[in-house]
Amino acid sequence: MSRINTNVQSLVAQRVLSQNNMGLSSSLERLSTGLKINRGKDDPAGLIASQNLEAGQKGLNAAITNAQRTDQVANIAEGGLQEVSGLLTELQGLLTASASKAGLSAEEKQANQLQIDSILQTIDRVSSATNFQGIKLLNGNFDFKTSGVAAGVSDSKVNGAKFSGASLQVDVAVTASAQQGGLFLSAGATTLSVATDSSFVIEVSGAKGSRELTFANGTTLNTIRDTINSFTDVTGVEAATSGTGIKLNSENFGTSEFVSVKVLHNGGNAGQTGVYGLESDDFNTADTATGTLFTSSGAANGVTDKGQNIAATINGIAATASGKTARINTDFLDVALTLDTSTSQTLGMVGGSSGAFTITGGGADFQLAGNVDIAGRVSLGIQDVAARKLGNSDMGFLNSLASGQANNIVDGEVEDAQKIVSEAIKQVSGLRGRIGAFQKNTVGATIRSLNVQSENTAAAQSVIRDADFAAETAMMTRSQILVQASTNVLAMANSQPQSVLSLLRG
Repeated sequence: MSRINTNVQSLVAQRVLSQNNMGLSSSLERLSTGLKINRGKDDPAGLIASQNLEAGQKGLNAAITNAQRTDQVANIAEGGLQEVSGLLTELQGLLTASASKAGLSAEEKQANQLQIDSILQTIDRVSSATNFQGIKLLNGNFDFKTSGVAAGVSDSKVNGAKFSGASLQVDVAVTASAQQGGLFLSAGATTLSVATDSSFVIEVSGAKGSRELTFANGTTLNTIRDTINSFTDVTGVEAATSGTGIKLNSENFGTSEFVSVKVLHNGGNAGQTGVYGLESDDFNTADTATGTLFTSSGAANGVTDKGQNIAATINGIAATASGKTARINTDFLDVALTLDTSTSQTLGMVGGSSGAFTITGGGADFQLAGNVDIAGRVSLGIQDVAARKLGNSDMGFLNSLASGQANNIVDGEVEDAQKIVSEAIKQVSGLRGRIGAFQKNTVGATIRSLNVQSENTAAAQSVIRDADFAAETAMMTRSQILVQASTNVLAMANSQPQSVLSLLRG
């Protein structure tokens, strides 16, 4: 070729050299940044996937931090509850020590009452002082707020609730009534009639224990009733006269309650009617079809009637029940409520269309997932553990043990006081158990799961975006050689037109 205006070989060599320089620059950039994708043109689809994974990983790492802080909040709350639990245990011992009327001076009782007052004050102080960054944890600040509580709901407790609106209505439908164990002893008259040289001996048993009772001829029903009631704290059985007989019923409701009567000696009272069950739809009426004569072998072996737990649904979920208390525990709602006797035995909706009550807010919300939505949020209710809140409406509250109150140990009801303290211990230990389960099974599992997700997300992002140094080093070496070769070829292509000068010289 003898043309010199256009050096095609030089143009080709320039183009190839430019391409090789670009390849070398790309390799150097990837090796210097450690990234395979540095800008959108490197891999548009890969860049989108990488950015999505990076955003997800940031959310996961923030959720891990949230979960770790949640665990610390729960630790502080548990520490306060542990102290309250210890104070309640000490209070239980003081009540037992003060229950002895003989050998205990009035001054000693006063001294014990001072200790009780101090314990109650300390419980209130711990309740109001336990905090995380100034946020109080045990004063009801994180208890759920409710409104519109129906008349038949005697106690309610919301342990957890998640809802997206301003409020959540709790609907309770009673499908089977709560019942006590109950029997009717028909004497056929208002006084007991047995042989003059004999006696009527029965064993009355309940959930708490049993007692053998002996009655002579002519004993009135009122006397029999009073005798049975004098042992209610021992047997768990209450008695009431009704016409020519006595109705016996368990002190509480539920399948764990029962009433049993065993006739150990009938006293030759062939005229006595016997033991009857009670009507299923009327607990105050004897079921005449279920009679067992005092003189029969059935009475000698014992006649028993058990109680029944309430059956109910709460927001469409079948509830677990104990006596008159129903509870559900789901990811979105954990609530327990106790109904009064009338409501627990009335089938249908509690409170009608207005529901049992409405949750209007409150609770401690923790974001334990990367995506901010209701599924990734966990709510925990932490009730107020002040003395005025521990206990219940049936038996009373802990502050009734203070000086001058109904259940003080100087001149109050010590037995009732101990029942209240036992209930308070159950409530505090139950709250500690819930927080402990929350830490172990929710927070702990969440942290482990989020760590695994974060690792896998980082690995996926690395595959897409991170540079492979072995491959990039090889590519850089190849590009360097090609650049050198292209440079030499370009020099040769540029010098080739000089051969045309030989034609001019000739």
